[in-house]
Amino acid sequence: MTPPASGQVQPIVVIGGGFAGLSSALAFSRLHPRPPVVLIEPRDRFVFVPLLYELMSGELKGWEVAPDYASLLQGRGISHLQDRASSIDLDARSVTTASGRALQYSQLVLATGAQPEDFGIPGVRDNALNFHTLSDLQPLQERLQELRRRPSGTSNLVIAGAGATGVELACKLMDLLNGAATVQVVELGDQILPRSKAFNREQAEISLKKRGVTIHLNTRVDSVSATSVSLSGPQGSYQQNHDGLIWTAGSRPTIPDISPKLELHQGRLPVRESLRLKAYPDVLALGDIAVNPKADELSGWPHSAQAAIQQGQFAAKELKAKLQGRDANTFVFKDLGEMLSLGIGDASITGLGLTLSGPLAFKLRRLTYLTRLPGLSLGLRAAGAWLVGP
Repeated sequence: MTPPASGQVQPIVVIGGGFAGLSSALAFSRLHPRPPVVLIEPRDRFVFVPLLYELMSGELKGWEVAPDYASLLQGRGISHLQDRASSIDLDARSVTTASGRALQYSQLVLATGAQPEDFGIPGVRDNALNFHTLSDLQPLQERLQELRRRPSGTSNLVIAGAGATGVELACKLMDLLNGAATVQVVELGDQILPRSKAFNREQAEISLKKRGVTIHLNTRVDSVSATSVSLSGPQGSYQQNHDGLIWTAGSRPTIPDISPKLELHQGRLPVRESLRLKAYPDVLALGDIAVNPKADELSGWPHSAQAAIQQGQFAAKELKAKLQGRDANTFVFKDLGEMLSLGIGDASITGLGLTLSGPLAFKLRRLTYLTRLPGLSLGLRAAGAWLVGP
């Protein structure tokens, strides 16, 4: 990648190639003429996280769920710098990468996402499996293969967290294990899926019960070893043996080192309703790292894929507006509903004008996600492959 020559406008720099960052870069790339666009992202593949379950089970292929950035950005006029942003100087409008490269920017989009949070619980970092990125799949798949080789019913998997990831994973694992091991879910709160629609929660409870998944509510993880987990619940403190503990109990924003230092709100970057930093209107913050400090829990933006995509598309319009000297707009999240995978060939949908569960919901969920893949041609290609497949 060649830096702009002296006198040329500095590039738009997008840090983070997840839903929000990639959506903003792709949407802005349709504007001509425009400044150069640089996407800083250390991975070589975009991961459509809601479909990781189908990749794990073999229901979808890698190119459908994790296309490489080269194919997504081809012909878009976007340079992919495969590196990690280590620090940002807001006053100098400069980004320094882990490899020591320095880039000037005219506008900056911060969309660095989140990473698993272990809350300082002893043993989680060293002994727990994750289900957050593409690299988490292989260790989990290897563990499943090992459990299937053991005598049926002698092994036990524990999932920490009964949010969407924990519940979807529990259903899929039970189907893949087919009786080779039991699955238990540990949840600190008093119900599963606390932020989900009531219909989806009910369908999830039915699916978990049908598959024999044991749920431990109002239960805290105190520590994790390689073979057991210490729990505290209504019946007191006790040990539970495990043959694999998967951590889905929380995440925290991944925010690069920023100077001057900004005061965070709830651990996130506070932004205006235009998604711009208050004192630095040339910087937009999106997705998991951003929060509207004026919003309450009900009116705040969810940290979900659909919110990130909408913010990315909105950010592209804001980049254009600033280039043209127009006033900032207000981001308004549109709730398009919720879709949950509840095992192989099973799902629940509330939204899209539907309240539906079962095999048809599974097909609609998968088709809807595939056609929303960044880069429409890839999405249609994936949907077509699925429609003509077995």
